Amino acid sequence: MSGDVHDSAAEALPAPEPVGPRPEHTPRVAVVGGGIAGLATARALVERGIEVTVLEREEGLGGRLRGWETTLADGSTATMSRGFHAFFRQYYNLRTLLRHGDPEISALVPLTDYPLVHASGMADRFSGLPSTPPWNAAVLTATSRSFPVRELAGVNVPAALQLLDVDVPGVYERLDHLSARDLLEVTRFPTSARHLAFEVFSRSFFAEPERLSAAEMAVMFHIYFLGSSEGLVFDVPRSPFPQALWDPLAKRLRAAGVVFHHGARVEGVVPEGPGGATVSWTDQGRERSERFDGVVLATDPGGLREVVARSPALGDRTWREQVAALPSAPPFLVSRYWTDRPVRAHRQAFLGTAGHPTLDNISVLERYEDQAAAWARRTGGSVVELHAYALPQGCDPVAEQVSLWKQALAVYPELREARVVDSRHELRQDCPLFPPGGHGERCTVATPDPWLVVAGDHVRVDLPVALMERAATSGVLAANALLTRWGRWGHAVWSVPRQGRFAPLRALARSLRQPGHRPEARSR
Repeated sequence: MSGDVHDSAAEALPAPEPVGPRPEHTPRVAVVGGGIAGLATARALVERGIEVTVLEREEGLGGRLRGWETTLADGSTATMSRGFHAFFRQYYNLRTLLRHGDPEISALVPLTDYPLVHASGMADRFSGLPSTPPWNAAVLTATSRSFPVRELAGVNVPAALQLLDVDVPGVYERLDHLSARDLLEVTRFPTSARHLAFEVFSRSFFAEPERLSAAEMAVMFHIYFLGSSEGLVFDVPRSPFPQALWDPLAKRLRAAGVVFHHGARVEGVVPEGPGGATVSWTDQGRERSERFDGVVLATDPGGLREVVARSPALGDRTWREQVAALPSAPPFLVSRYWTDRPVRAHRQAFLGTAGHPTLDNISVLERYEDQAAAWARRTGGSVVELHAYALPQGCDPVAEQVSLWKQALAVYPELREARVVDSRHELRQDCPLFPPGGHGERCTVATPDPWLVVAGDHVRVDLPVALMERAATSGVLAANALLTRWGRWGHAVWSVPRQGRFAPLRALARSLRQPGHRPEARSR
């Protein structure tokens, strides 16, 4: 069992056996993208003796978790990034990747609480809950003000029990046609619970509940709450992403022979028969091309669409149309402020919010990050980060920044007395969207070309994984597809249980569900 797996019900997919002949030469692979998926692929390949070249368009690694240096108005240097990310304990394959560069994962520190506060004042927190389902859900329901007793009688029990009978991929067959909002309405959970907990979770996928698949939300509850005993506590990096995670990992990978090209824009992939392709890219203004035995497209959805559009001979018509139609989630904004006064001492490192126009969470970086803590000690101020997911398409960046800051003042009013020393803002739109009815149209690891595979957090892997863990898992599975083809063993991957933990509850849920039944959205 993996050292990161503490749940006895967690499942391992054994390392796949070789299925093809072992080539006489050492295969060479181009990994397009140096985010989590690409790094996971590179690690898995190089450990089996494959020559790996990583082509990353940015100057740093980590994808959406990369960081870069910036000089603040006070002359100090800080590492800016795309902001707070939670490293949950059930991210088994991501942790395997991180251990490659940091064997003890000493760069991660725990945050023991995850408070959620509604604009109305309603609040929940997850510290002190049992870690094992279904007792965690039972205690939360019994103790949370979000589940008032008078409203629990109205819950649609057969529909709610379906959240305890999540199996992958079966749950997509039953629920993917619904939106997350449809499912919440069908289950008739108390309004306060929907707004405070459920919608906060759904927006963590960068989408409003009506634009997120109900199956995806059900899987999310399974991963983080109802299917895993790892609990809702999570870790965060004690230093900025490059220093904590990617620099040590890259050092280890380079020592193993991985070659990294930064600032590399892939111009095209040209198939060279059944045995590989020529990849062309620009590298610091120079045009380069090399032949590879395998290619891994480990980019975000937009990057995948661009590379495939510039490579007209890749795949077949159906696959290319599938890639071209991949949806991206709405824009999201990360705003970070360096202030001359601290927030109040009791403020948590991370606070989830609900009921505000766009504010989704607030982080106080000096509570966990050493660089921010040093700046706060030196200046007496704070480093505060605000996130807004699922913003309107075509929104005005400055207007959204101003609005988000005003919303934060309502939550942390002491910021009204603070002077902003400096600020940075990142408005992006490069996350995947998982809309109702879209599961069957997602890309899989395999493609029509046997030497070409796809990895990323947008890829369908038919395991209960999400977000960073889906990226890491897909990267290992992409490597496995190539390794086994070349006569080599693949790698095992881990996941939380692939179905609800308790057979009696699954049986009860199924007894209340007619054969072939697909819940329908309530009429509006």
